[in-house]
Amino acid sequence: MLTKVRLAGLALTAAGVSLALAACTPSAKPEAPAGDGGKAAATKTVAVIPKGTSQSFWLAVKAGADAAGVEDGATIEWAGPTEETDVDGQIRILQNAITRKVTAIVLAACDAKSLVPYVKQAVAAGIPVVTIDSGLQPDVSSAFLATDNVKGGQVAAEALAEVLGGKGKVGLLPFVKGAGSSDDREKGFTEGIKKFPGLDLGSRVLYSNSDVAQGLDKSKSMITSTPDLAGIFAANQGGAEGAVQAVRQMGKVGKVKLVCYDASDLEIGALKDGSVSALIVQNPYRMGYEGVKTAMRLVKGEKLPSRFIDTGVTKVTKENLETPEIKKLLDPVAK
Repeated sequence: MLTKVRLAGLALTAAGVSLALAACTPSAKPEAPAGDGGKAAATKTVAVIPKGTSQSFWLAVKAGADAAGVEDGATIEWAGPTEETDVDGQIRILQNAITRKVTAIVLAACDAKSLVPYVKQAVAAGIPVVTIDSGLQPDVSSAFLATDNVKGGQVAAEALAEVLGGKGKVGLLPFVKGAGSSDDREKGFTEGIKKFPGLDLGSRVLYSNSDVAQGLDKSKSMITSTPDLAGIFAANQGGAEGAVQAVRQMGKVGKVKLVCYDASDLEIGALKDGSVSALIVQNPYRMGYEGVKTAMRLVKGEKLPSRFIDTGVTKVTKENLETPEIKKLLDPVAK
């Protein structure tokens, strides 16, 4: 979601995360300041556990979480599985945080159902859990902050219908079956295209597993099996980057219209050169920032005005890409 220049800046923010932290081992405890009798105030530790760590989307989440941690005087422990399909790996990270009795947990669940028992364990241990991006079924967390992904899927359907004139065969590229955000975007898109009788989805629904290579292969498969395919909605960064490569490699730029979720460097470049018609953009920085802020409110015993916070979804096109509002959305830490 971030340009190369600001990725470099955010990488500096992430540079302080040690290999021990990445492996979910406890950080060294700070020494008590002189003159306090060795009774320094206990450091508040918030474990932020994303679905993955290999995409720029999650780097933006981390930047937001770090900023909130600085403001609230909390130590942010950042650790997640490398791949969003590694449910077992995320469970181990969550269990480790519970065992170490962190102050609070901010979690983007790899699987809506598999993480539920472990979140219940955390809550039973007195550890507030805030979910971001991808929630739980049933939702046993104290609060949930995310894009309204059903709405995002509907916006994508409308955007694809607009560039296709409401007619044509289309394909859908969700990412992980069972992940709340993927399921909701799929639901929103399939509901959204029903408003356009001229759009035909058929059975063209293939999963990228949030992997660029798989997104490339699945997109090529759609295009090959449906020679008159008019458009594809790629529902996250990994699938989107694969779809962009597919239309470029197969000479289908402009012939197969793409609407993509997220806004990585590659996606923004593809929007500029016409390989992509529209981006459906979330606010990952806000997810990380508000996720930690909400967790700290719970730690302090404050009552939340609402347990669900919609962090917003925006359609970005070549026409509005350079507006101040969109620049701020795409580069929230710009100086």
